[in-house]
Amino acid sequence: MTSAPARLDPAHYEPRRVPRRMLDLTGRPDTLAAGRPGKVGLLELRYARVGERTELVDRYQKSPLQIMRPLYIDPLRPDLAVTFLMSTGGGIVQADRNRIDVDCGPGTAVHLTTQAATKVHRMEFDHATQIVNITAECGSYVEYLPDPLIPYRDARFYQHTVVTVDPGATVLVGETIAAGRLARGERNAYRMLYSDLEIQRPDGELLAVDTVRLEPGEAAEGVDGPAVLDGHDLMSTLFAVTPLASAGAVADALHEALRPSGLDYGVSTLPEECGAWVRVMSDDSPALTRAVRAAWDALRRLLIGVPAPDLRKS
Repeated sequence: MTSAPARLDPAHYEPRRVPRRMLDLTGRPDTLAAGRPGKVGLLELRYARVGERTELVDRYQKSPLQIMRPLYIDPLRPDLAVTFLMSTGGGIVQADRNRIDVDCGPGTAVHLTTQAATKVHRMEFDHATQIVNITAECGSYVEYLPDPLIPYRDARFYQHTVVTVDPGATVLVGETIAAGRLARGERNAYRMLYSDLEIQRPDGELLAVDTVRLEPGEAAEGVDGPAVLDGHDLMSTLFAVTPLASAGAVADALHEALRPSGLDYGVSTLPEECGAWVRVMSDDSPALTRAVRAAWDALRRLLIGVPAPDLRKS
């Protein structure tokens, strides 16, 4: 675990790089600045195999980030620790700096999700950032499937996620991005939404890099072009890195699960035969939720032989 003084060093909670375009538009906020009390959210979790199940053996949390105790609510995998990531605030606001570090030890089974959708509020001067570091050690099975990210009007947000996967570990990692608060007419009204996902081996070998740069701006097509959102309101991505099945089998399972959905999607295998990934686009939130769940369920059945559990959050 990181020492207390080091946690409050900007070098710890600031991303090692923030896209230049976002920094160019950043000024001094007229609210609490980055680093002030309540503006740095920290969460450090370490899991270990204890007897017949996975236990949370170490935790540090600093508001606004927190968790409750892990739950064991998967009836067919009672060893799996289900953990809800929570925020004491109403979402991410200007000058927030969040960092989440999760270490899943050998042989652990962990499901990580958020309590609800992550709301990114309006920002007039500064931006907000979130770092997510997940380590899956040998023999572990880890799912990181947060609820959608919803950027409000004029939001400026950058997220950097690094997933370090041992060759003997399995990780499912997902992300869903919404166009905004559609009921309020805020379709792609945010200023900037940037996300970098890196999946790597413990020695630093990169397996996958997914770079998302959404900036509606002044252009005629903005983020609606065919190489971006293509007019859709929702985009979901799911990566599966695993030694438990061939890359082709993982890709085929995703295809079979998503074909009945009727949504636009694409599936590709990952380098070194380490797995596969899918991106799904939709304008219908319930339809996308069903499709992503079908993909998650198919991967579970293929890799660990059990279906996805019902994790009700309301």
